[in-house]
Amino acid sequence: MNVDFDKEIELHLNNIRGLQTNSGLFTASSQGVVTGYDKAWLRDVYFIVLSFLETGDLATTKKAAKALLTIFVKHQDKIDWAIQEKPHETWQFIHARFHPETFEEFWEEWGNKQHDAVGEVLNLLVTLELMGESVVETEEERNMIQKIVYYLCSIEYWHDADNGIWEENLEIHASSVGSVVAALLKADELPWLSVPYEAIRSGQNTLRGLLPRESSEKFCDLALLTLLYPFKVATESEENEILKNVEYHLAKNKGIIRYKGDRYYNNNFDGWSEEAEWCFGHSWLAIIYAEKGETEKAHHYLKLARAEATTEGLVPELYYSNTNQPNENTPLGWAESMLAIALHKVREMESK
Repeated sequence: MNVDFDKEIELHLNNIRGLQTNSGLFTASSQGVVTGYDKAWLRDVYFIVLSFLETGDLATTKKAAKALLTIFVKHQDKIDWAIQEKPHETWQFIHARFHPETFEEFWEEWGNKQHDAVGEVLNLLVTLELMGESVVETEEERNMIQKIVYYLCSIEYWHDADNGIWEENLEIHASSVGSVVAALLKADELPWLSVPYEAIRSGQNTLRGLLPRESSEKFCDLALLTLLYPFKVATESEENEILKNVEYHLAKNKGIIRYKGDRYYNNNFDGWSEEAEWCFGHSWLAIIYAEKGETEKAHHYLKLARAEATTEGLVPELYYSNTNQPNENTPLGWAESMLAIALHKVREMESK
């Protein structure tokens, strides 16, 4: 494959750097976009930061992680209440979106109950701790990491329906449960954190009962790929089934649809039959197959992913079904990140 990987990776990392605010957080898309993607999502920041973590840019990684930790400390009264009382309204849970500079919550209803996003923040903070690259500087910050664990236990994430990665219907989502399981397993490696074993086991039991489905309503969903990368909480047989289903049912020419019947940016007037094709899907498959050492499939999906960049070298959120028309969220930080990681992983695979 005749590609200057370093140059191409740097191009996409620079696209992402254009989304970073002074606080260290990243907006989901361009800061002047009219779609509302000029906000900072916990989840998007996590998946954006993975590209810097994977490629060794610890300074950018740690600045973003510190900002995420600061958000949680800022809202610790709400978290303390949730630990003691167990929330029952969606607004009482840790929200998914924040102002990228003031760290204030956005209060309009937005499917704010998203357990996976909380798991992702914990995962990042604990990962840096285990690497010896801690962003914790005060006792208050150290206590907050423990409080995140207690919060996830208090809400009983393993059987508490949430809005999930796509911020939609309240269900028990395998991708949400898997995010938290992965985070708690890492947290359990830190001697100064208390992680109830039952909380991990309950989550694992839920996964075994759900997988390879995403939920009771969705048998196949792009979100399931998170369980293979970066969370790695599926068994080998579950991985194989998830990959088979995603590739057969969801893979399209310009990306991967999120799930059948997805109405978000649907290209058909009836809102059903022409689901949008998400650009980070092919990158995701390239990452997974590169980690598995399956060269042919890794190159196949990387080629498709690279072709989804615009002539300006930007990776959109999605393309309208069966078109070359991207939506307004171009670039999408998360999609840029996944392509950068895919390039990095394929380069690593080739060097072995």
